[in-house]
Amino acid sequence: MNRWDKFLDTFFNAKVMAKYLPDILSGVVLTIELALAIIVTGLLAGLFLALVRSLGIRPLNWLIIFVVDLFRSLPPLVVIVLVYFGLPSAGLAPSAFVSTWLSLAFVLMAFAEEIFWAGITATAKGQWEASRSTGLSFVQTLLYVILPQALRLTIAPLTNRTIAITKGTALGTVVALHEILGMASSAVSNSYNPSPLMMGAAAYLVLFLPVVVAARWVETKFAWKR
Repeated sequence: MNRWDKFLDTFFNAKVMAKYLPDILSGVVLTIELALAIIVTGLLAGLFLALVRSLGIRPLNWLIIFVVDLFRSLPPLVVIVLVYFGLPSAGLAPSAFVSTWLSLAFVLMAFAEEIFWAGITATAKGQWEASRSTGLSFVQTLLYVILPQALRLTIAPLTNRTIAITKGTALGTVVALHEILGMASSAVSNSYNPSPLMMGAAAYLVLFLPVVVAARWVETKFAWKR
């Protein structure tokens, strides 16, 4: 066996790949479900906090800033470990899926809130004044005039941050979550061959490359035209 054959046998062993392909596919399904849950929950929670912060209630704003800064500062892996291993001592026992979902959703929420808030504050002050002068209330101005403009400003940073966070689903392996990397790692341990990791890497490419391309299209489509 020459070096090339040895390389193929080590990293692209057809028999090993065929044996563990169903496991990798089940991990792909779980990863998709987890990623969608994180995106929907994190973005909606972040937008909600940004809108509440816009009301200018000082004690509430201090609380929002504290929570946002806390989750922006903590590594996602630490948050997952704290939720999964820490909450049982408080009488709660979330599953590996729920722990990973909540942890990464909290992290995405924190970054999304800052991005939405930056978009809201970047909108020209004259937009507020013109809208209020027409008789719109503060809430109506925020929802119908300011927010649509802010969303266009936030598309690029928001899509980049969302992609970065959703790739963090691989961190679920530390709490024995059977997503792509978890299933691939288990297959490597059972087969003593790294070929399942190559399948896992290919699965991540197939899963996230279209997302990156779609995000780039959205950024181009809705960006402000010069």
